Amino acid sequence: MFVANVYVTLKSGVNDPQGLTIRGGLRQLGFDTVEDVRAGKFFEIRVNEGSKSRAVKAITGMCEQLLANKVIEDYRFELQTKVG
Repeated sequence: MFVANVYVTLKSGVNDPQGLTIRGGLRQLGFDTVEDVRAGKFFEIRVNEGSKSRAVKAITGMCEQLLANKVIEDYRFELQTKVG
């Protein structure tokens, strides 16, 4: 079994209104040093694949077909082997 931590974020040139709102809220709370906030999505996905290469292929397919809009979002993931 493998566990993938998947991170999906907007590409750098894409406007991020949620990030701007969060930045404004943090500044109102006194965190004046916050320069920028980019909001995103996080997924923890467990897959029962027989090898690391098959797990990578499966997670990549999930990201490209459903989890990330490749036009405006980037994705990356970390894959860990889970025992039990």
